[in-house]
Amino acid sequence: MTTGFALHSISIYDRGTRIDDALLVIRQGRIHYAGPRRERELPADLPLIDGHGWGVSPGLIDLQFNGAYGHDFTRDPSSLLAVARRLPETGVTAFLPTFITSPIDSYIEKLNRVRIAQQAQSQGGETGARILGAHVEGPFLNPAKKGAHRQEWFIDPTLEALEQLQPLEAVRLLTLAPERAHGLQAVRWLSERGVVVSIGHSAAGPQETCAAVEAGAALATHLYNAMRPMDHRDPGLVGALLVNDTIRCGLIVDGVHVHPLMVRLAYRLLGPERIALVTDAMAAMGMPSGESLIGDQTVYVDETSARLADGTLAGSILRLDQAVRNMVAFSGCSPAQALQMATSTPAAVLGLEGEMGRLAPGCPADLAIWDSSLHLQATFMDGRPVYTAPAVQPLFASLASPV
Repeated sequence: MTTGFALHSISIYDRGTRIDDALLVIRQGRIHYAGPRRERELPADLPLIDGHGWGVSPGLIDLQFNGAYGHDFTRDPSSLLAVARRLPETGVTAFLPTFITSPIDSYIEKLNRVRIAQQAQSQGGETGARILGAHVEGPFLNPAKKGAHRQEWFIDPTLEALEQLQPLEAVRLLTLAPERAHGLQAVRWLSERGVVVSIGHSAAGPQETCAAVEAGAALATHLYNAMRPMDHRDPGLVGALLVNDTIRCGLIVDGVHVHPLMVRLAYRLLGPERIALVTDAMAAMGMPSGESLIGDQTVYVDETSARLADGTLAGSILRLDQAVRNMVAFSGCSPAQALQMATSTPAAVLGLEGEMGRLAPGCPADLAIWDSSLHLQATFMDGRPVYTAPAVQPLFASLASPV
């Protein structure tokens, strides 16, 4: 028996393009067709849903996510699945749980927890966003750009230190400062083993940045933040990143970490193919204002930001769906381009272009459905709804069982 459904009279957002009056056909949890409605007959064997006024994109992918809903991954890595179950509320269907700087010997437990959570998801029964592996942010950072990280735990990325990141297959992305001793060797060693290396919390200059990219660095962690800034006589790390032709950059678009004008500048220079929207969200995301934690440090949270006692930003309380809306407002890009920066671009960072982050035949039916203002209406994973806004729940009630 063939199972699935079809959405018609929608707009499709895929890799920066928009197709209006489109048809999306889902069979056996995968995309069967995504394109103009005029080119296909409506399937007679599937439930048909009129999506007039909706836009459909791939599910969102967050490459930097420290925790949410009162859970901090660095402090309590056993909370991964609890948070993953709720992330579809924000349109996120895949993410990298992020561990900030910790004693080097503590990563074994954290990374093992990632593997356990991944195994639980692969065995079925878990409806949360896919855990793609860990983002290890530290401890190979520059003290001059420490941000909210604990400097006393910083070390050089020697081979001995890198070999303590076990199991290494749980590490999908690692942020380091390439100017540290052994930094370039670490970039090569990690890249050769399939770990995506990101430049961050760094005082590198243009020469060091170019050397790191040549060694294999593929991403920059939260552009502008915790970086050597740009000056007209000293381009710094920021200047080097903005003119580099290949490296992609994570960007926190909450209006606090980066001024909207600097968001617009980054967009004009890098475009949607080279910006990956990230939240850098921490435990206070989705929680009331007040005190929270990042790692073992107390954070003070108001309606817009999370900060240490000295005022240092300590992650964010940003949702990725809000980051998409902010990107449109700050940069003037189209909704399709903003969604590209939260779907196909982060997928490309991880080398997953053919597997997720796009609406193409054969890809898992991980979908986000939006109204005309880019507010989330529903999130699907493997072709079944895992989140629906109250107003549209009756439309999708018949699809609640696995398809």
